[in-house]
Amino acid sequence: MNIGDILEVEITAIAHGGHCIARHDGRVIFVRHAIPGEKVRIEITDVTSKFARADAIEVMIASADRIASRCEYARPKGCGGCDFQHVSHARQRSLKSEIVQEQFQRIAKMDLKVEVEEVLPNEHWRTRVAFSVTQDRLAAFHSSRSDNLITISNCQISDKAIDIAAINKSRLPSDGRVNAVVDQSGAMEVIVEGRESRALISYEVLGRKHLVDPASFWQSHIKAPELLAGIVRDWCQARTGDHIFDLYGGVGLFTGALLDQVGNTGRITLIESDARAITDAIRNFASDSIVEIVESQVERAISKYARADIVVVDPPRAGVGSKTLQRILALQPRTLVYVSCDPATLARDTRVALDNGYRLDQIRALDLFPMTHHIECVARFMLNN
Repeated sequence: MNIGDILEVEITAIAHGGHCIARHDGRVIFVRHAIPGEKVRIEITDVTSKFARADAIEVMIASADRIASRCEYARPKGCGGCDFQHVSHARQRSLKSEIVQEQFQRIAKMDLKVEVEEVLPNEHWRTRVAFSVTQDRLAAFHSSRSDNLITISNCQISDKAIDIAAINKSRLPSDGRVNAVVDQSGAMEVIVEGRESRALISYEVLGRKHLVDPASFWQSHIKAPELLAGIVRDWCQARTGDHIFDLYGGVGLFTGALLDQVGNTGRITLIESDARAITDAIRNFASDSIVEIVESQVERAISKYARADIVVVDPPRAGVGSKTLQRILALQPRTLVYVSCDPATLARDTRVALDNGYRLDQIRALDLFPMTHHIECVARFMLNN
C-alpha cells in the first residue's frame, strides 16, 4: 500500500478523532469524508507500519445520513477544520455517542450509555476563530494533517459576524496568525499575533460580567459558557462555607458561577498557569475577598493544600493525568466535577477516580462543536462513603 493508491472499501465504524474505519488486506485504514455503512473509493494519503490514512473521493453506496455539504471547502485536500459537513446533524451526534461509549469501554473498562445532546445553533456557532496567514497576507485554514493553507471567503461554523474580507484588510503579517473574536453584542475584534490587543471582551454569564482579554481562553460555542457554568453550579451543590477548588480555572467562568453558593464564609481557590488568564481573573474578582487566585501549574500548587469540599477541573485536551488527579483526590472532596473536551482522557481519568474511592455519578455529553469530531463532556464523581 502506497500514498496515492486508489482502493474500494466498506466503512465499518467511527474512530476517535473524526475518521471512519475501513480494512484492506488486513490493514486498518482511517478514512475522512465517509460514514459508517458506506462503500467508497478512497485515495491513500499516509502509510505507517500499523495503519494508513485516506480520503473518500467517491461514494459508491451512500449512507441515508449523507447530506450535501454547505461548505465548499469541506472536501479532500480542502479545509481540515470540519469532519462532518457531509453528515446529518442527528447522525453526527449518534457517531459522537458511539465514540464516548467506545472510549469508556476500552479505557475506563466500563459500559456507559450516553446520548450526545444537541446545542443550537449547530451552524455559525463559533465566536472565536484562529486563522493562519498565507504569504499573500490572506486568512486561511490548514488542510487536514498538512502545512498546506486553504484561503477561504466564508466559514459555515464561524459566527456570521466574523467578516473574513474585513480581516484580510487588517495588514496581516505574512505567514503569521490572526484571531477573530465576537463579543455578546455581535461586534468582531481582530487580534493579530505580535500586536497588542486594544480592547477587553465583555461577557455576561449567569448574571455576572467577565472582562476577558481577546487572547485568553473562552469557550467558543456561543451557548457554551452559560450552559457549562449552569451545569457546574447545579452539580456542585455547594454549601455555605465550602472550600471549592477551580482548577485550570482560566479567567474564572466557574468561579463566578459558584460564588453565591458558598457565601461570605466560603472560599474559592482558582489555580491557573496562563498569565493572561490570571490577569483577567484578578481583575474580575478584585472585589471578591473569598476568591484566592493562584498562578501555578495545578500539579505543583495542589500539594500545598490539605483538604477540599468540592473540586472543579477543566483541563486542556491532555486531561488531568493520574499523578495530578491522585493528588487532587487526596484532598477528599465530596464532589469532583470534571469538564472535558476529550472523551479519551476523560475515560482514562475516570478509571483513576474509580480506583481511588470515587464513583461516576452523572455524565452529560454536549455537541458544542457541531460539524467537527470534538465533544464536550461534564462528569460528576462522588466520594464513596
